[in-house]
Amino acid sequence: MTAASGDPDERTAIERMLEARSVAVVGASVKEGSLGQQMMLELLRGGFDGAIYPVNPGYNDVLGYRCYPSIADVPGSVDLAILGVANHRIEQALGDAVAAGARSAVTFSSLYEAEPPRPGLPPLTERVATIARDAGIAMCGGNGMGFLSLDAGLRATGFATPDHIRRGPVALVSHSGSAFAALAFNDRGIGFNVIVSSGQELVTDVADYMSYALARSSTRVIALLIETIRRPVAFRAALASAADADVPVIALKVGRTERSKSMVTAHSGALAGEDGAYEALFEAYGVVRVATLDEMADVMELFSSPRRVTTGGGIASIHDSGGERVLFVDVAADLGVPFGQISEATTARIQEALDPGLEAANPLDAWGTGIDADRIFIECFHALHDDPDVAALAFVVDMTRQGEPFDAGYLHVARDVFNSTTKPFCILSNLASAVANDEAALVRDDGIPLLEGTASGLTALRHLLAYRTGRERSPAIAPEPVADDVRDRWRARLATGAEFSELEALALLADYGVPAADARAAASVDGAVAAADEVGWPVAMKTMAAGVQHKSDVGGVVLDLSNVDALRTAYEDIASRLGPHVVVTPMAPPGVEVALGIVRDPQFGALVLVAAGGVLVEVLHDRRLALPPVDARGARALIDRLRIRPLFDGVRGAPAVDIDAIARAVSRLSVVASDLGDQLDAVDVNPLIATSGGCVAVDALVIPRRP
Repeated sequence: MTAASGDPDERTAIERMLEARSVAVVGASVKEGSLGQQMMLELLRGGFDGAIYPVNPGYNDVLGYRCYPSIADVPGSVDLAILGVANHRIEQALGDAVAAGARSAVTFSSLYEAEPPRPGLPPLTERVATIARDAGIAMCGGNGMGFLSLDAGLRATGFATPDHIRRGPVALVSHSGSAFAALAFNDRGIGFNVIVSSGQELVTDVADYMSYALARSSTRVIALLIETIRRPVAFRAALASAADADVPVIALKVGRTERSKSMVTAHSGALAGEDGAYEALFEAYGVVRVATLDEMADVMELFSSPRRVTTGGGIASIHDSGGERVLFVDVAADLGVPFGQISEATTARIQEALDPGLEAANPLDAWGTGIDADRIFIECFHALHDDPDVAALAFVVDMTRQGEPFDAGYLHVARDVFNSTTKPFCILSNLASAVANDEAALVRDDGIPLLEGTASGLTALRHLLAYRTGRERSPAIAPEPVADDVRDRWRARLATGAEFSELEALALLADYGVPAADARAAASVDGAVAAADEVGWPVAMKTMAAGVQHKSDVGGVVLDLSNVDALRTAYEDIASRLGPHVVVTPMAPPGVEVALGIVRDPQFGALVLVAAGGVLVEVLHDRRLALPPVDARGARALIDRLRIRPLFDGVRGAPAVDIDAIARAVSRLSVVASDLGDQLDAVDVNPLIATSGGCVAVDALVIPRRP
């Protein structure tokens, strides 16, 4: 969005909203406890030093500011109009603001209409959006709580906020107004430069806010609580920009389950989308995905520190409790958080510092007699810090009240270690409710992250390590394309919309380099026998009856036919029930069944799928999705995250399968998705039989996209 033509102010509309120099408060009031009064109080509470224009025909002044009967009467230009009016007045209020030259607006209205609009009239949400969009203004809401722009001292909200909110490096955008308020009121000192309750995002959406935040030098972290994405292409561009700038994006995506997705639709009026698509999107751009607000808070605090992991290995922790150390190890194992494998030299340094009887190890219980504990902790931390396999340090102690003097004890240890080291360092308190907030504030004021809870703290550390791994990953190598004539031929075929036979589906896979069974069509028993002779016995025979997608469900598949008599009997049965047309393929050797596919997400388009195959695909729901194209390394990463992954290494004497061959098949299928995805509703390869000698697709279904 840009300023209106001829406007000498070259700031964009979103800049004029979040960094407004003049604000009209429509609906301002002196009534105690009213929205109109609270809007004014919040501007003053935030320390806004620009022009404030209360608008309300019922008052001459509000809180010492001259009040105007309409926004048209405001004497100066208006960057931002805060519209504190009811649903039935919002359309008129926004139109008046636009007519008066306002360049942005905030509305808290739900935009719900008690009565349906008259025939031919769009819903209120569309009418309001059209006014804003036609005027080229930025707009926060509706059905939100506004925003807090801490760098600008601007609180554009009608809801009470804390007197003091720590300024810092986190830009937060939330689709939940309650989460917006909860994080604004956090008492752990997470620092923000902007907090936005974006609501229904009628005009200005999460991608716009991200782009704004990325242009601010104060932004080091972006945090998102999202229900849905309204402009997928713009959102992907914003994620790419964040990755290029090395600004971590932390995302809490709600609406993962079928029940919660329907709630998102009811709440926001927008589809939540498939969670697997978001998983693929976040993986592609290195987004740190969190599951709860507690986890989000710990991750935001840890990532707010400018220190990042720069070496390999895992974490190192020092504890003052043997029992809590064991708990820490158990939870770390459950969460997959690795510990650094410290060297003999590091072990010797630690052993020299410890009280007699304690074991030098990582994680380390350093509490012995308690005498000279500060020195022991500090020396052991320095030894761990210097070990090349230690990537980050955690001081795992319960931050209960210590009391003065604060220059001794755990606060002293944390400050000394933090100030004399360079690797990421945090305090981790096992019990959040036991943290003494006033003393915790002392270490947070020094820039030391304090994580609250064993599981959420360890998860935050895992994310920190994973972010390093993602940043170190070399760029993906685009899979080799197919010849233009191959792509054009299949695009022309899909454009017809005609149903694909299995023979065609296997041929498409083969043309794109996915290993596929040698298949022959037949329409008579003699033709089936001839086909078996050509491909080699034993064979599988499957119906090609039109409209049958899952052949085994209708008894349309017969396996391991090893002679002519068996084939004739099978053919006659299938032909009598499903028609004469069949396909004959050679039997694949026994192996592990894998499912590959292409699925269409309504927001993000064609996605590549790899999953547990055969009947397990529906029983285990063990699947991973990726945005195409996918190189062999990326495909291998997908496969490694499957729950059936141990089967590929061989079970009970079975040989290990060729995982690289599966990865190549996934990568080649991703080229299909890239080339033809806009013309496909689905591709289903199930099963792909994987063996020690490679893999082969023995069944395939291609569904063209309907116009």
